[in-house]
Amino acid sequence: MRTFVLGVILTLVLLFGAVYEGARLGYIYLGADGKPSFAESRLAMSVLDASVNRNIPGLVNPYSPTEENVAEGANIYLAHCAGCHGVPANPDSVFARSFYPPVPGFFKAPPDMSEPQNFYIVKHGIRWTGMPAFGGTLTDPQIWQTVTFLSHITNLSPATRKIFDYPAASSGAAH
Repeated sequence: MRTFVLGVILTLVLLFGAVYEGARLGYIYLGADGKPSFAESRLAMSVLDASVNRNIPGLVNPYSPTEENVAEGANIYLAHCAGCHGVPANPDSVFARSFYPPVPGFFKAPPDMSEPQNFYIVKHGIRWTGMPAFGGTLTDPQIWQTVTFLSHITNLSPATRKIFDYPAASSGAAH
């Protein structure tokens, strides 16, 4: 039994060493234009989910979804997020698809994470993606208002939707 266990451990060490050496020598393609493997996608998403969930206990959105909060969140989204995550007239831009992993277009597919998860991601960003940490750029109240907007993106009032009309949207929406 002892020999078997040592054999398993040695096999795992050699396998890890071979993968590490292959990666170190450049045999793993890391270009943003390549399709990720199933294992890479699965591992990355489960690590992200676990990290976010570990860091959000007790986090609650202090902003109610009033017209004012949703509209202010829409303005912040337009100024800081829309260039990557889209607007109603351009929900899935070529620019967004050039990122790895591809940037979600929120007017095409609304965020499916909870408000605390979205707050954490907006504030802290996601490594190895184009998602920056906005914690140094936006205040917590601004991030919460943006999250409130994202939570109600599928049922915006006409006044809030008007924020995304061409003249206002053309003033630049960099993410």
